[in-house]
Amino acid sequence: MYASTGGSRRPSAPRTSRLTRLAVLASTVALSAAGLAVAATPSSAATCNGYVGLTFDDGPTGSTGALLSVLRANGVRATMFNVGQNVQSNQSAARAQVDAGMWVANHSWNHAHMTSMSQSQMQSDLSQTNSAIQAATGVRPQLFRPPYGETNSTLQSVATSLGLRQVIWDVDSQDWNGASVSQIVSNASRLQAGQVILMHDGIQNTRDAIPQIMANLSSRNLCPGMISPSTGRAVAPDGTAPPTTPPPTGTPTTPPPTTPPPTGGCTATATTPNVWGDRYNTSVTVQGASNWTVVVALTPPQRVSTTWNGSPSWDSTGYVMTVRSNGSGNTFGFTTMMNGNSSARAQIRSCTAG
Repeated sequence: MYASTGGSRRPSAPRTSRLTRLAVLASTVALSAAGLAVAATPSSAATCNGYVGLTFDDGPTGSTGALLSVLRANGVRATMFNVGQNVQSNQSAARAQVDAGMWVANHSWNHAHMTSMSQSQMQSDLSQTNSAIQAATGVRPQLFRPPYGETNSTLQSVATSLGLRQVIWDVDSQDWNGASVSQIVSNASRLQAGQVILMHDGIQNTRDAIPQIMANLSSRNLCPGMISPSTGRAVAPDGTAPPTTPPPTGTPTTPPPTTPPPTGGCTATATTPNVWGDRYNTSVTVQGASNWTVVVALTPPQRVSTTWNGSPSWDSTGYVMTVRSNGSGNTFGFTTMMNGNSSARAQIRSCTAG
């Protein structure tokens, strides 16, 4: 996500015979008529009470083959947000992603700061990336992740016009920032059903963390899923909602009375996944309501430059922002220009349901 890297070594194509042996031994790999392998365990799927989106940015790289091996070994299907020029220079690795059952998505052509582009430049960038991915894999992307998480209304509009759903993230693994294996595992443990985590292709610590990440998810009955092109949230690999666990035999079908939550209540949690020298990104996750209003306060002279996944308005000072849900889910975000104040961060003042 934070640096565009191209692979100098082209990983070898998956061997069908090896995949077949794995399928016989573990009953986890299904080969289609075209020889595509999809890692999924029926026994695990039956225990999934929710799904999370594991995503890997900046591929394909010279380490994509190693990443795919780890993902297959742990029964993981993930979304690969690929950089167009990397795909063009390493088509076999991009094809290997699809052969291993991964979903491929658009991460721009060369990982530029797209909010500084004109609309026509954005259009060309995303179109060129779509074409490169489709030429290499036979799959046309449906998802787009803006480089650095930087976006604005123009970029969102361009992505939508190309049939792309913009996807940021709920949890940042911090692997790009030199996080250790244990730190990556700890960050991933915050994932909740429907949420998406940011990871990267080409990082050894990330590959080493995957078995522990999967163990933690399994302990909480969470499974890797696909990211829905309609909602941007993680869902079952076939696009359906999590299965409902049937009640034990003899359990009344009428639910017991419950005490409703206090009227107008919800909780908004803010994290700062990206910080640069002149600006930072804030990601806000709302719980307890699907229709909400969140009030955010800035410290002068900081100013918000871009927002996503919410409808913002401002008070007369320009330092208090009210964000309302707009049907894009329960996570929204914004970029704040520091304007000389590098220590302050945006603060949540209130969250109101309805």
